[in-house]
Amino acid sequence: MVLIDKNRKFKLIINVFMLSVLCFATHAHSAIDSIEDAVNQAGKQRMITQRLLKDYAMAGMGLQFGNPGDDLKKKMAMFDKTLIELAAMSVNDAVNTSVAKNKSLWEPIKGILETSPEQDKAMALQKSLEELLKSCHETTVLLSKASGSQAGEIVNISGRQRMLSQRLASLYMLKVWGIDDADFQTKLVKTMGDFAKAQTTLADSTLSTPEISKKLAKVKKTFSFFEIMAKTKSGRYSPSLISKLTDSMLVEMDEVTQLYVAEK
Repeated sequence: MVLIDKNRKFKLIINVFMLSVLCFATHAHSAIDSIEDAVNQAGKQRMITQRLLKDYAMAGMGLQFGNPGDDLKKKMAMFDKTLIELAAMSVNDAVNTSVAKNKSLWEPIKGILETSPEQDKAMALQKSLEELLKSCHETTVLLSKASGSQAGEIVNISGRQRMLSQRLASLYMLKVWGIDDADFQTKLVKTMGDFAKAQTTLADSTLSTPEISKKLAKVKKTFSFFEIMAKTKSGRYSPSLISKLTDSMLVEMDEVTQLYVAEK
């Protein structure tokens, strides 16, 4: 009986090890292998700026849903890695200059994120991440132009939806945390308007396959929740629900973007 228990324990350890290896292999971020993929990865940098703010606020509130503290570290590492890979591509001088600017903006932000989250740092952090977001967007647009293809532009638009999903999340998380942002409603309305407009553009694109259209319809259904919530006056928001819904939108739009990359 003891032997059986030991064998079972050994098999369990092996299974867990193999599963962890499989997960690492599945989620490992490979090197950029095309200009369209460069647009995709640069676009992800935009998303990460908003994801970091969301994680920072959730960790600051002591929330455990989605392990925001761990996710914060993972996204910081991802941002660092992609910066290196984009710099190594050396597409043209304009892109190189833009990537270098991203790096210079990122370093002081990284220092703040490595410390314990504090409410009185949140607004300054949001402002710094806004500047980094704009710079990362510039890099993505430059890469999209360098691609010279319809696929490059549609990857840019689709990839930006990932950022907007996390922008929705970060805006609401700061609100829940008690951060008094006088421009909250203005930012929310613009974010939602940009998201809805881009979804229409993607739905009408000739590059949208039946598989992509199905995923876009799913995202539209999830997004409708925020359209309804934005009209309510209660001001009561569930952080875990907001995180769950925006993460669902992020995953679907990431898959859509990958499908557009494959259409090149």
